[in-house]
Amino acid sequence: MPTYLVSSMSRLRHKETIKSLASDEILNEDTVHPFVEVSFQHTVYQTSIASGSHPCWNEEIKVDFILPGHDCNFSSLSKIKDSIYINIFDEMIIEKHEDRCFKSCSGHSYIRKNWLGSIVFPFSALLQQSEISGTFQVNIPPVLLGYTWSKTYVSPKEDYNGQNLKECTFLNIFATIEPQISYTICSPELDKFSDQIDVLERAWIFTKNCKALFPKRRIITTVFNDEGIQILVIRYIKALNPPQQLLDMFLHYSNATLHCISLAIGNKEEHAILLCNFFLYFGKKALVLLGTSVLEGHVAYVLTQETDEYLLWNPLTGQCHKQFDPFCPLQGVDCLFDGENVWFNLQQNNSPMAVYFDYSKESFWKQLLPKNYQGTNTQSIQPEEIIYSDTNKSMVEDLKNRIERTLKCKIMEWRPKQPTRWNRQCTFILRQILPKLELGTASFVSSEEESEFERLLQFYWVTGFPIQMPYTDVQSVIDAVYQTGIHSSEFPQTEFALAVYIHPYPNNILSVWVYLASLARHQ
Repeated sequence: MPTYLVSSMSRLRHKETIKSLASDEILNEDTVHPFVEVSFQHTVYQTSIASGSHPCWNEEIKVDFILPGHDCNFSSLSKIKDSIYINIFDEMIIEKHEDRCFKSCSGHSYIRKNWLGSIVFPFSALLQQSEISGTFQVNIPPVLLGYTWSKTYVSPKEDYNGQNLKECTFLNIFATIEPQISYTICSPELDKFSDQIDVLERAWIFTKNCKALFPKRRIITTVFNDEGIQILVIRYIKALNPPQQLLDMFLHYSNATLHCISLAIGNKEEHAILLCNFFLYFGKKALVLLGTSVLEGHVAYVLTQETDEYLLWNPLTGQCHKQFDPFCPLQGVDCLFDGENVWFNLQQNNSPMAVYFDYSKESFWKQLLPKNYQGTNTQSIQPEEIIYSDTNKSMVEDLKNRIERTLKCKIMEWRPKQPTRWNRQCTFILRQILPKLELGTASFVSSEEESEFERLLQFYWVTGFPIQMPYTDVQSVIDAVYQTGIHSSEFPQTEFALAVYIHPYPNNILSVWVYLASLARHQ
């Protein structure tokens, strides 16, 4: 059963140019030559190579995949946990002349692909929606060594009316599965062991009636607690304190709690509930929103109401979008809930831009419980305060060293035909920069920090980037590094630099940074 992907980039809003003192040895150094690689189940597919910072491919890629047990029904396909990786690279051609030969002599040309950014979405998201279509923002690293921003646009380092403007890269994608597969959802059964049968029965009937109106929309009224007893989901919503250490560290960073939550472990709904509770702690009006995202499928966001607008927060990525943001990946609003009630969206058009979020309007929203309903079975089960524990720093140091050793071994393993050399000077510089990136994760690195590479640029072409992720396991870090393709350089005597930094947060929440660089010596 093939998956069809048609990808094109209509807008790359910044232009990258190679910084080099010996630019005459780089062919077409003033123009990027981007191409796209689609990777799924360890198989890679590539588009043609375009030219310029506004490429357009309009290519169709047929992606085959392995069926579990050769069974193509939905239950079997839903077991596929693989993600679809869409990576954007710039092809750079370096010409190497033989020793004691003038540059007019013929030489060898070597190709090096430089990773620029990526879009990742799980196969399950495509399975749930049958197709994914739209213009999506590319995840780009905060620094791309060897590239500068185009003068056509405002640099992210330039300040405009007190705001840092970050130019973004967008990719047009259409993905679908052929043949189409019907997506069915099983309704949860009532827990017969619960002692709150009255309210739970009401919740069960409410869910059934809502599904009859809009079968494809999501609605959650009850969940199972740690003891396996079914309770109302609203009992998990309550103002909770974020870690004090986090607030002290990010005194001037208003999204500190969001950054911490994006690193935590848990499912989508648990992330959203935690973020909602933190917002309530700060006195914000917040609700958990269940809906559908183009890239993630079923999602749980947090909706907050500001003075004159609504904001949509993705707790998994740390991104915030205004209600009328055309690039918001949320495409459907199904239901809302807070600590008092659950509201199901009755509006025909459930696109965020079209939804009227005033849930007091009964013609737009169907509520689970009567107004001002009170009862012991709706009281919060959350503690009065969360007691956080410090993360063991020696454990973090050991993990950092283990990840760094493992990545170096893997890069050498991925280059079986070429020797892998490590540049200690560049590695030292990268190690100094990484802690600063964690503290300034919402902005780009300053020009003062980039200037530390000027000495290296006198002898090398340097390209590289930092990548950041929450720590789950070492294999996830290995996979992220492999997707960048930095190991694939064919240029002789290429050197590499690699640095790892782990920033600990309370309760063993870890932020992992890996800085990678590739260095090619000038002739």
